Amino acid sequence: MSIIFHLIFFIWVLLTVECFVGLGSASASWCQDHHYFPQPSRQFQQKTDRFWEFKEQTNSWVEVELPYDLVSCVNDNCTVVASIGPTNKKEEKPVETQSEVPRLRESLKNKVDGYDKEDALPLRKRVSLTKMNDASIWITGQSGSIYERFWNGLQWVIAPHDLPISGAHAISVFLFNQTILALSEAGILYQMQLSESSQPVWVEFAPTLGQTTDKEGEQSSTILIKSGVVSYTAERVYFCTKNGTLLELGELEPLRWENHGQPPGANVAAIADAASIRTDVIYTISSAGDLYEYDRMSKPSWKKHIWREETAQDASLMPLTGSTLHGLNGDHSISLFLLTKGGKLVERRLHQRKWKWVVFGSPKDQHLTSITPVLHDDAYEKKFSLFFTTSTGSVFEYQIPKQSGIAQENQSPEAWVNHMHPIHAKVARGIAGVQIQLGRILFPLDDARLAELHLSGLGGETSGPSHQVMFRKKATVKYVWSILDAPETEGWNAEYCTEQWGPTNCITGIKDERNDLGIARTVTTRRKGSQPQQHYLIPGPSSTGRAKSLEEHNLPDNWINSNFHLRAMHGGRSFFLITDGGFTFEYLYTENVWIWLRHEHSTAIKGAVGNYNGSLYVVDTYGNLFIRERSDSELAWINCTSSRKGRQVVGGPPWDAMPGRSMKATVEDALFFVSRNGRLLQFTVALRKFKWKDCRNPPNTKIASIVDQELFREKIVFVIGRNGRLYQYNKVTELWHEHYQSQHLVLSRLPGTAMRSSLLSLTGSLFMLSVDGGLVEYHWNAMDGWNWVEHGTPHKVVTLVGSPGPSLERNQLFLIGSNGHVYLRYMDQMTWRWKNCGFPSLGNTFAEDERQEEGNNKKEKFCTNEDLAASSRKDSEKANHLSSDCNPEVAPIRPIMFAQDSVIFELKDGRLAEMRQIEGTNWLWSRIIGTPTSLCTASYWTALAS
Repeated sequence: MSIIFHLIFFIWVLLTVECFVGLGSASASWCQDHHYFPQPSRQFQQKTDRFWEFKEQTNSWVEVELPYDLVSCVNDNCTVVASIGPTNKKEEKPVETQSEVPRLRESLKNKVDGYDKEDALPLRKRVSLTKMNDASIWITGQSGSIYERFWNGLQWVIAPHDLPISGAHAISVFLFNQTILALSEAGILYQMQLSESSQPVWVEFAPTLGQTTDKEGEQSSTILIKSGVVSYTAERVYFCTKNGTLLELGELEPLRWENHGQPPGANVAAIADAASIRTDVIYTISSAGDLYEYDRMSKPSWKKHIWREETAQDASLMPLTGSTLHGLNGDHSISLFLLTKGGKLVERRLHQRKWKWVVFGSPKDQHLTSITPVLHDDAYEKKFSLFFTTSTGSVFEYQIPKQSGIAQENQSPEAWVNHMHPIHAKVARGIAGVQIQLGRILFPLDDARLAELHLSGLGGETSGPSHQVMFRKKATVKYVWSILDAPETEGWNAEYCTEQWGPTNCITGIKDERNDLGIARTVTTRRKGSQPQQHYLIPGPSSTGRAKSLEEHNLPDNWINSNFHLRAMHGGRSFFLITDGGFTFEYLYTENVWIWLRHEHSTAIKGAVGNYNGSLYVVDTYGNLFIRERSDSELAWINCTSSRKGRQVVGGPPWDAMPGRSMKATVEDALFFVSRNGRLLQFTVALRKFKWKDCRNPPNTKIASIVDQELFREKIVFVIGRNGRLYQYNKVTELWHEHYQSQHLVLSRLPGTAMRSSLLSLTGSLFMLSVDGGLVEYHWNAMDGWNWVEHGTPHKVVTLVGSPGPSLERNQLFLIGSNGHVYLRYMDQMTWRWKNCGFPSLGNTFAEDERQEEGNNKKEKFCTNEDLAASSRKDSEKANHLSSDCNPEVAPIRPIMFAQDSVIFELKDGRLAEMRQIEGTNWLWSRIIGTPTSLCTASYWTALAS
């Protein structure tokens, strides 16, 4: 009976302990009060460090030492279900509730090897840097592009070398025996060759090792490659295959491939050294983190480098290419520096024919992720330096005195030099940089740009390859950072070079007077001052009280309808109208006649927010996104919001294409929308593989509208926050950036429009409205970078309403005034000017069914430059003579470009009006289009879509 009593008492103590500790174990879910009913509001707290365990052997209670594991045994299968730890009275915030347990467990899970994984940058794929010579660096970007940074004698230029294969993303480039090879993400190798027209082309360069048998028994010779390293003498290339073997390319003519297999019981995950320690000896790292040596002349060919027990802590190596130094610890010593998976620096040292492991560790609270091999000037340098990137985006230098012989335990923390990172940018994690010259190292940034770490006065964007004597004079100068823009394919502002003579020539830079391709500005420009690298700022809280007050208000109820009322489908032949009542009509030209076609839907439609590949994207009154498309011979509706991770939206891209640019379908095509809670949503539409992605929103603000999607910059979405500031989202890096903006300038929440001066140049502008109704331009050109331009209003009594646009001819922009007039902002002899286009009246326009002859008032049909106030009064008097149901003034609803020379506006009476370009900046109100819902008398044909 006594034993049963003790067992019952022990079980009661066990239950009490598990409940009080509150460690969120499986058993904690049934720990409640004495009635064992759920009471989630009840809190438990461990208040003692003294616990006892009943020992059956001695039939007594024994105090246990903490920490103590609570074990549950079922059928001799024992598992630890919880643990009792000592109370920490110094803790300011003890664990009080069960709801905090998952958060604490996740925090402990993220704490690995002394660094917080939550602070670690994401691992960027596909990025690599390869030095061809002092004047040429080849880069593979995160988007899979290949481009070359080349010094043409005057300046650094960028030339594209993308793989032509659709969907082929490059991950690395190799220079081997005067031949350039590129490796794709799919594991296919390509060789650059010259075509018959002397143009470089990529040709598939597959390894040929004879036929092998795959799992299905079929003969196959395809070998997929994972990574590669060029040998120290640049006479061979060694590759890791995706199945874990070591592959060698020795010669091109005749072509010679060799497969060296893999270590016994292991694989080849990375090549640590390619014949720079000893000729024909390759050092590899397995996926398990072990170092292997391959020597074809020895038996066996593969050898494993073993750690001693006393140095075996964190002995698992990171699969990456190391750095080799000769003579560091004596004339005949060789050192191979590697990183462990815990982010520590280790050395595999060969001295006096003996191998030795040396552990150097890492800077305090830092996790090293890559090694950048650098060359040294032995005659002038007394220290060897190694450069490392960290998980949090910084660069550290480790300085080692030559022939130091310093033991592991005597390493000094002062040997680590923190070069940090460029302002408002982080260095990419896990990607090695490349040394341009002594004192100049190029690193990829986390935001897809580049940065050069160089000695002050030696290097940077404007400095070409320099002589070594200059380096020696500057040997004591500190290192500084310079940020370099990457090409448009990465979402930044570096333009590709041209074939024309001049400084931007791809081959040779010729000095000449280059005119700025940008738009001349005669109005006041607000500059950023002496902050050349702050074109993009890390998002932070706004400091303007006015912007904060705007944040508190939600979007108007008619937001979708007023901004997405019209949508062009097929240029000159079809566009859609969404009525105030929620009906969807298509204005279609068929069989030589214009008709209205009604598209019925079970719920009211609020706006058309996108157009892709002949399909219309609309939003209903509940915010659900639908696709209207033709399936075989019938029209169908597809509910996108009901799909996995689908969201309700309130807006989309304002424009579907840029004038003069043909849109090419790719496997990465997507439309971007704004969710109801102000987040940016990406909806993949390519190949009908519909997929939602939440791109979040900038810190401290919700998104109001999209200014532009990938028309002004590839891979970039510009948005306006509800705080009235401009942001951009890079869909390659998935990063948000805030553009510099004067505190007094608060943007309207209306969508904007983009304008490019040339499709071959990135020079151009984003046009938006300010909250006080003025026109605002955000202009970029290669000479000045980004600058804000305030154009104001066309007249002191007129403000601008509705979204700006469309833009045409690369120098013309339509806007709607508060007086119902249409205004044209255009460029005339490098000067911006206003032109009043008024609104269509019965005197100078005609309906579809009543085409009138042009009379003596032909001049009035064109936009005029007459006094704006006088013309406003004149047109208003004409409007007063119309019937009460007709008002030809233009409504503040975003118009659409219907064709290259045609723009459709909506009038305040519900009708539509078309304006056509006659020549240059001369535009004519050509016709009024009656709509099915307008009360103003007009003729129209209507039909019901099948």
